Amino acid sequence: MPHVTFVSMSGFRIKEAELAALGMSLPGLTSRAKSIAALPPLGLLTLAGLTPDHWSMSLHEASEVTGDLVDRIVGETPTLVAISALTASIIEAYALADTLRSQGAPVVLGGLHVTACPEEASRHADAVVVGDGEPTWQTLLTDSEQGKLRPVYRSSKPFDLSEAPLPRFDLLGEQSRPRFTLQASRGCPFACDFCAASRLLGPFRSKPAARIRDELAVIKEKDPRPFIELADDNTFALGGPHEEVLDVFAEADVRWFTEADWRLGENPRLLERLASSGCVQVLVGLESLVHDHKGMGAKQTSMARMMDAVEAIQETGVAVIGCYIVGSDGETHDSLDRLSSFLDSDPCADAQITLQTPFPGTALRRRLEKEGRILEDCDWSHHTLFDVTYRPDRMTADEMAAGFRQLLIDAFGAGPTRRRMQIRRETWGRNPAFAGGDHP
Repeated sequence: MPHVTFVSMSGFRIKEAELAALGMSLPGLTSRAKSIAALPPLGLLTLAGLTPDHWSMSLHEASEVTGDLVDRIVGETPTLVAISALTASIIEAYALADTLRSQGAPVVLGGLHVTACPEEASRHADAVVVGDGEPTWQTLLTDSEQGKLRPVYRSSKPFDLSEAPLPRFDLLGEQSRPRFTLQASRGCPFACDFCAASRLLGPFRSKPAARIRDELAVIKEKDPRPFIELADDNTFALGGPHEEVLDVFAEADVRWFTEADWRLGENPRLLERLASSGCVQVLVGLESLVHDHKGMGAKQTSMARMMDAVEAIQETGVAVIGCYIVGSDGETHDSLDRLSSFLDSDPCADAQITLQTPFPGTALRRRLEKEGRILEDCDWSHHTLFDVTYRPDRMTADEMAAGFRQLLIDAFGAGPTRRRMQIRRETWGRNPAFAGGDHP
């Protein structure tokens, strides 16, 4: 029986030692880091759902490459090892792939980073998957069985989400998860210059409500009262209708989180149904106080209008995580101070603050490379969203790192964390999903 070993390089990463130590001491950062690190690897579980019955399978979630991990994988005598990693962990994934190949295990690499850098990845793998993995997966497995892997597998068209398989959540074992992942849409119709997900995997697509219903049923077999995190970039990016999907979530009686843009707050028809469907939290990209990113399209507006939308969303009982990107062109010491002051009183129930990061495949990276502003001593492992990887236009890299560090201290200390927690409690007090008063 052929065997495929799936390996997800997971975990929360920060390279700068001082910032890493700081992050673990700030309550507001620590809780979100733990949630992200514990998310199931949905991409690999989806491929597992497409794997023919005559294959056996196993899953390893690894935050680092160790001798024990290598021994466990090799001990399974896999026909194929499928490794997925984000940019910050891709060097570790390459090291693992090199080690496994040296011991005779064929390796395939895939994911967003590999899609953006297939030639680089191919130096560490027997095969790479470019773009959506689903359309070529079964062909790849057949080739693997025959010992005839091709160097590159590239789908001829975007994957139709109506054909999505049921993810193999059973591979997660019996350990409970704080959140389960489900994808209701893929991609984004906008082309924000800092974002790779909106373009690397093709056009924006939505999954039919019937498929979502089936996936929720599988998740509830593992956990009757799961918390669902949608692996979407912008769930409500297009006008809808969304009623059928919201009905499915309501019927499933689950609590869920997703990402959307601020225009959600100006859609009363959608807002009317959101909380009653079980939605308790949305992450909204507010981006920057100083820079208008290219490609934002209809998302581009004033901060005042976005704050009005945030308040409208939270009035329905759905908490908003305001997402800010620090370090865009025009950022200065003064602008960081203004953001810190703004965060002292903004209405958002939570905040996510990251550094502008020039990921491969983005318009941002292409521009910074052309301008000679990528830091030469920063390899992919520095692309964490928390480490400076480029030369800012109005500050030095060290000044930006220090300013970002101080901003996190100001924004995620005990006092600000208590204030946002109180906003969440007040917001969730209006949400029918917490009618029993059992919100955090």
